[in-house]
Amino acid sequence: MPKPAVEFEISDNEFRLVYRPRDDTSWVRERFERGDGLLVKGTFHLTPQDLVEDTAEEAASAAGDDEISWVDDDRLVFAIAIADGEYFRFKPEVLGFETPVLLHRDAQPDWKWFSAERKVSILGVIDSLGAERIVIGGPDPEAIPIPEYERLLKQFPTPHELRRYVQARVGTVVRQYTEPAIDAEALLDAYVDRRTTAIAPNLEAPFRQFDVAKYAFALQRLQAMLANETGTSEAQWQLEIVEIILLLNPRYIKAFTEVRLLDADASTWRRIDILLVDASGNVDVIEIKKPMGKPIMLPARYRDHHLPMRDLIGCMGQVTHYLRHLNRWGPTGENYLTQLLGPQLPVGFRIRIINPSGIVIMGRSNTLSDVQRREFEVLRRDSKGVVDIVTYDDLLARLQAVLDQLRDGPAVSAAPASPPPE
Repeated sequence: MPKPAVEFEISDNEFRLVYRPRDDTSWVRERFERGDGLLVKGTFHLTPQDLVEDTAEEAASAAGDDEISWVDDDRLVFAIAIADGEYFRFKPEVLGFETPVLLHRDAQPDWKWFSAERKVSILGVIDSLGAERIVIGGPDPEAIPIPEYERLLKQFPTPHELRRYVQARVGTVVRQYTEPAIDAEALLDAYVDRRTTAIAPNLEAPFRQFDVAKYAFALQRLQAMLANETGTSEAQWQLEIVEIILLLNPRYIKAFTEVRLLDADASTWRRIDILLVDASGNVDVIEIKKPMGKPIMLPARYRDHHLPMRDLIGCMGQVTHYLRHLNRWGPTGENYLTQLLGPQLPVGFRIRIINPSGIVIMGRSNTLSDVQRREFEVLRRDSKGVVDIVTYDDLLARLQAVLDQLRDGPAVSAAPASPPPE
């Protein structure tokens, strides 16, 4: 079996490149004698100063003047990296750029680690991204793990992929004027999907322990509040519950209490207990009532159906009126609320009143019978387009679910191909 044209070995605290030209090595020596360098695989810039072994030259020197020198392995060996602790540090002049490149001693590279098809330097491409240094493998905190580096190599664009890319770019322009028979962009996407593996970045990993502590505290606080409702005033209760709502609904960036609202019907001003503002400037209304140990549905029946508690009906009606007043206020209300609330929002932020919705937080659902629970769900779903009804047991369950998921691991995972065997 023929030996590879390029391979690597470690000797005398050096990382060495072994080069076996297709023909003999004489033409390489001739290049060096002319003062020319040698470029191997479009990546390694080699000179006589890097040469540490020349088997043909050594064989010729060992043979007599009248003898023919035979070389079993006509190869040239170049020192391309020097030992530096647990790593080998590449010579900048060998790679053709100044960015430090370190390779861990345990790595077992072949030439494909450094050179792509068409003699493209992979390290040169990484350097073009502006990295301060390139570290492959080992314990260095900035190191690219070897498995990840190998995955990068498998996904490095091939000449076929580059041709697909060119076709896709041309097709994007041509498709504006005519409909080509081949969808080059779809072919490119399908090819890239086959060659690459999507990996969730797991952005929350560094902060997961803080998130666990945050949600655990919120859960414990809510449990303590529910166990001692009488020890908290209505106003303080609302402030603490709305913070939990903001925690469970990241879309909202701010809550305002006691917000003035124009009632055009009565030509007077009302006050919304709590107005929520989302990241786009849209507003929603939330009403928060202490549960007082009351179930959300009454135990008594009316015509064979359980009715919601009277406070819930009143609260839903109040929120519905607030929503109607907001919608009628329109652009004038947007300008007023932007001027009123703007100093406490990001610079240039505008309040928008576009089909606002309501949220009602009240009551308990942990003691409902199956029939009561089913009828409560019917009420909740019927009103969901306008008012979302949330019980305190719903809040407890949501906090617990988020906490369990944070403790279990990343938020994004690939679905299995089939259910596990029973």
